[in-house]
Amino acid sequence: MAKKLESTLINMILSLVLISMTMSAALAFIYLKTKGPIEIAARQKEIEAIKQVVPDFDSDPLANRMERNGVVVYQLNKQNSTAGFALKSYTDKGFGGHIEIMAGFLPNGTINKVVVLSHKETPGLGTKMTNPDFSNQFPGKNPMDFILKVKKDGGQVDAITAATVSSRAYCDALQRAFDTFQSISDSISVKQ
Repeated sequence: MAKKLESTLINMILSLVLISMTMSAALAFIYLKTKGPIEIAARQKEIEAIKQVVPDFDSDPLANRMERNGVVVYQLNKQNSTAGFALKSYTDKGFGGHIEIMAGFLPNGTINKVVVLSHKETPGLGTKMTNPDFSNQFPGKNPMDFILKVKKDGGQVDAITAATVSSRAYCDALQRAFDTFQSISDSISVKQ
């Protein structure tokens, strides 16, 4: 019969260290195996969002990618002319915290379309920012003369009933995208 190990502090510590090292190695292995497919899926999701917010384009979305102040900018072309810009923007002012959007702008600064990429807003309330009833008030508007604030705050945006915080956050992310668009539009060449 095998001799039973004595239950001492040293034996317990060694057992915990051995178990921790084994589990760490297993987690590292799983992480390395899944990292690539997760990155590919995230990149594909971003490309699909770009296709939703910018008019038809024939350039590689990742070819003209730049980042400014946490906002990712994609310049998209069709037949060597600028078709539009997609900006992946964010805000941390949502009721549930962080919200990410993809905003499409035409070369003149007009909003083409906006989609929500991620959020943690309240189901049935803040989540309504993804509904066309709310999001359809932005396409065709140029933030140069359309104030991206809810009406309660002196803007022109109809807030979601019972979800003013989420509406404000959406406007904040969209304003951040437009401010970034303005800051880069002078420094890049827009061929029309």
